[in-house]
Amino acid sequence: MEPIREITFFGRGGQGAVVASEILAEAYFRQGFHVQSFPSFGVERRGAPVTAFLRVSKEFIYLRSMIAQADVALVFSSGIMAGPMFAPMVKEKAMLVVNSSSALDNLGKYDSSYVDATAIAQSLSLGSSTQPLVNTAMLGAFAKAAGDLELDHKLEAVLAKVPQRIDENLDAVKKAYEAVNQND
Repeated sequence: MEPIREITFFGRGGQGAVVASEILAEAYFRQGFHVQSFPSFGVERRGAPVTAFLRVSKEFIYLRSMIAQADVALVFSSGIMAGPMFAPMVKEKAMLVVNSSSALDNLGKYDSSYVDATAIAQSLSLGSSTQPLVNTAMLGAFAKAAGDLELDHKLEAVLAKVPQRIDENLDAVKKAYEAVNQND
């Protein structure tokens, strides 16, 4: 039986974590995978913690529960990692893709990469200057770090799921794909 990859998106309201999980699900689906994508959030407001989940497998997914410990974590705001909910929800040796302008310390137990998704989003005027929409940049970084998702499928998924500012969002995917760095 083919293993199921479980991905958790950690963000704050307004960063696009839920939409990112939907775009990534669409990209994997276009590549022939079975997918499940679902969000979890409390109060719907900008800045509140938001978690979204995605399961991916070559075989049908029968499991219908929250993801307890993710194989992959996309962290839209690095401050979330200091919270009490982060570490228990991510497996040791999990792949992390973190929105950060520089390498982060104390991530030795993870296979981590980082990209300055905030700067990319701001340079393309995605969101506002104080609340940039980093989702498509984070997905570009994930595509490069994971290595199992063709960039063309990612771009097609953005076209299918993003209703506005399409060229800027496609540019964010491409720029982040090229800019992602491995954390040492």
